[in-house]
Formats: sequence, C-alpha cells, structure tokens
Amino acid sequence: MNSGYFKHIIRFIVLVLFQILILNNIKLNGYLNPYFYVLFILLLPFETPRWLLLLSAFLLGFSVDMFENTMGINIAACVLMAYLRPYVIRFVASKQDYEPGLEPCIRDLGFTWFISYSLILVFIHHFAMFYIEVFRFSEFLTTFYRVLGSTVFTMVLIIMSQYLFYRPRK
Repeated sequence: MNSGYFKHIIRFIVLVLFQILILNNIKLNGYLNPYFYVLFILLLPFETPRWLLLLSAFLLGFSVDMFENTMGINIAACVLMAYLRPYVIRFVASKQDYEPGLEPCIRDLGFTWFISYSLILVFIHHFAMFYIEVFRFSEFLTTFYRVLGSTVFTMVLIIMSQYLFYRPRK
C-alpha cells in the first residue's frame, strides 16, 4: 500500500477518535463546540480526485454522526465543505501558488494562505452544520454566534496542530 494512503487513513482514524473521545465532551456554555475532525478534509492533497474527496468527506461525516447520533448533520456539512474546497482553493490562490506534491498546510504554503483557505472552509462547515441542526430562523443570531465562536475555537486548534505536527522542511 502506498505510504501516502496509509498516512491519510491513519489521520482519518486519529481525528475521528480525537473528536469523539475528547472534543465532543467540550461544550463551553453551548457556544463553543470544536470540530477539529474537519482538518482531514483540509489536509487532503490538491491532486485528490473530486469523487474521492466527496467520498472521504461522506465517510468522515458518517463516522462522526454514528457516534454523535446526529443523523446526517455532519455528513451534510462535510460533503458541502468538500464540494466547495476546489473553488475555495482557486479563490484563495492562483495555479502557480501550489505544485504537485505540496500539501495544503502552513509548512508548504505559508500562514496567510493556510488561514484564508481553512477559515473559509471551516466557516462553511460550521455554518451548514449549526443551521441544519437548528433549522429555524427564529434563532438566527444565537446560531450565528455559535458558528463564529466554534469557528474561532476550531481554527485555534487547527493552527496549533499545524505548528505541533508539521515541522518546516529542510
């Protein structure tokens, strides 16, 4: 088996377990819910075929939904995030900003690029997930505050992970 595939499978398992066992127990005042597992979609290589990207997102959302008992909310948010990922990549960077073999991470593309890319996608994921969960406009502002707070909390965790696990190349 290709070591690249193995790395992504291990990342998938570790992120889902970390989300289920640790982060799902962190709910600060009902507004801050970290959803760190979306890092899996963010870190998939640029060359990932669209069908594999969507299938991976579906399996990721399904894995989290099974343990959270949320009946498809995470699936919908993850698939939307994966569907919009190529458009966000084109929006954030020009074609010459990334080459084959580069990963979408701080180490390879820099802090500003990674923050722009991940912030947009994490916000899309959280927006879709929280509004599908509430499914009414009467709580629009309350839900929007949850989206913003959770997006910031998730981004802090993602940035910390980038500096902890992705060392600069020599």
